[in-house]
Amino acid sequence: MALSVNLNKVALVRNSREGDSPSVVRAAETVLAAGAHGITVHPRPDQRHIRPSDVTGLVALLRGYPGIEINIEGNPFAGPRDNGYPGFDALIETARPHQATLVPDDDNQLTSDHGFDLTGDNAALAEKIARYQGLGARVSLFMDPTLEQIALAKDIGTDRIELYTGPFAATVKTLGIDHDDSVASLETYLHAARYASQLGLGVNAGHDLDLENLKLFRQITEVSEVSIGHALITTALERGLSETVRAFLKVLAG
Repeated sequence: MALSVNLNKVALVRNSREGDSPSVVRAAETVLAAGAHGITVHPRPDQRHIRPSDVTGLVALLRGYPGIEINIEGNPFAGPRDNGYPGFDALIETARPHQATLVPDDDNQLTSDHGFDLTGDNAALAEKIARYQGLGARVSLFMDPTLEQIALAKDIGTDRIELYTGPFAATVKTLGIDHDDSVASLETYLHAARYASQLGLGVNAGHDLDLENLKLFRQITEVSEVSIGHALITTALERGLSETVRAFLKVLAG
């Protein structure tokens, strides 16, 4: 299970002051030196944290790290803004990331809090998926652990799904890792990951995964990659960034 570190929170702190401190690029260098397998960013149209210039800087950095992937998350229908956001299409066209994770969010959401609902007309989304694949990106759709929705994701051509793990994390935080409801929540995600794998989809996961709930979640061997930002960065405030990455890797390795 690979660890891709989401650097949005580093950019959020940076944006609270003028200048480039803390540096998103230096943070990427630190987590990669500690053993992280990839870098994730989610540049939102309101530019609350990661900016297009950060994407450019990270892409340039990773040219010197063969085998390390950059994952760019965002709403594929987010167009250009007057504030300098070029639109998600333009970001993917310019950066050519290894993976594009498509998320159904908007400016009013504090964070991504639900997966795609694919019960309607998905023609436009399918076109976006094909477009990004044509640019060399592996495409992942942010999804709830619902089998019917996962089947629809397969139908429209995505390469992977990223399971939204917020409900699992909330259950473990409230009731504890050994509670029956926590184990039942894990089973829901296990069945979803296994079903996706049987369909031929790769499986990623992310949202509120931390050092405690990962001890349970890492049992789902079908998950190839976890994207972790908020919990890792907040833990780093106590442990230090390098030590935090090593701690997450230790949990993932068992």
